[in-house]
Amino acid sequence: MITNKQNKKMYLYLLVMTILLAVGFQGWRTIFNNFAVENVNISGQQMGIIQSVREIPGFLALLVVYLLIFIKEHKLAALSLLIFGVGIGITGYLDSFWGIIISTLIMSFGFHYYETLNQSLTLQYFDKTAAPLVLSKLRAIASGTNVLIGAIVFLLASFLNYTNIFLLLGILVCIGAGWCLMQSPQSEDIPTQHKKMIFRKRYWLFYSLTMFAGARRQIFVAFAVFLLVKKFGFTVQEITILFVVNNIINYFFMPYIGRLINKKDERFVLSIEYFSLIFIFLAYALVSSKLIVAALYILDHMLFGFSIAIKSNFQKHADPSDIAPSMAVGFTINHIVAVILPAIGGMLWMFDYKIPFILGAGLSLCSLVLVQFIRKPKETA
Repeated sequence: MITNKQNKKMYLYLLVMTILLAVGFQGWRTIFNNFAVENVNISGQQMGIIQSVREIPGFLALLVVYLLIFIKEHKLAALSLLIFGVGIGITGYLDSFWGIIISTLIMSFGFHYYETLNQSLTLQYFDKTAAPLVLSKLRAIASGTNVLIGAIVFLLASFLNYTNIFLLLGILVCIGAGWCLMQSPQSEDIPTQHKKMIFRKRYWLFYSLTMFAGARRQIFVAFAVFLLVKKFGFTVQEITILFVVNNIINYFFMPYIGRLINKKDERFVLSIEYFSLIFIFLAYALVSSKLIVAALYILDHMLFGFSIAIKSNFQKHADPSDIAPSMAVGFTINHIVAVILPAIGGMLWMFDYKIPFILGAGLSLCSLVLVQFIRKPKETA
């Protein structure tokens, strides 16, 4: 899978940063909804606004291209991770609606810029067969890390308040990011990336699938866990247990996604994802069982891993020097709908909590139609 020493160095670098991101993000989202409801008394509409604000940095991910003029790509990834840690660390101290928005913005800038660069580095350093395997393996490692962090948060929640847990998570991420800033895993053999915006007509399907994937993801991120807490009354301990079970399953499941992509193709994998999501979103809107809605959450998260097929399909058709700017453009497109959708969904939630999930089913249907336009590259057709 990893063919030379330099690629191994980059894989280790990406692996460490993947673990750090998982530590921060899994810990943050495990307690965030309970913190928002219990300490700040956030409503459904306010949660929608917060989630929309959280996606603004993703919408601005295209600025990564211009930052690469001044700083190397792997260094910028580590710096983004450092900012991500700072945002998490201060969350508990800003216990108001506007305070949450400020801490969320800081955390989100680091998160989204890191994710853009992480995907870009993976597609640059690993070939078309290895890239799906690396992407799925890193997701599996993230799931394994999530299990450990979930268990730790479960224990910490018994004797630490939310503020101290957020602070501890932020410090851990910042220390790790500091180590990453001192590393040099880059190679001179990688094609030089364009330091300008790249928007090509022939990448239309990548742009379209990325936009709908962002919309689908926001329904899940903004309202799935909020549904568990608000409607079904999940406690922070129950949410933590659910996250642990979910991540144990995904630790073993994720590596198979890369193998399935190589064995079949991206159209097959993405068709399974979106066909299944239509029914999962409708079920979110209709079920009344606590156990069933927990199972839906796990299935939803498993299918989310299939989205790596969008990136691996793009790699097979793209010019090598287009990867970094295209990942930045893709992230921005991914968040065009994501910036406004949670706020709209929050308002719709106030009328009926089922509406955002029915909307998610409609978005999944649109994605399923688009996936049928995927074609194999000429050299492998």
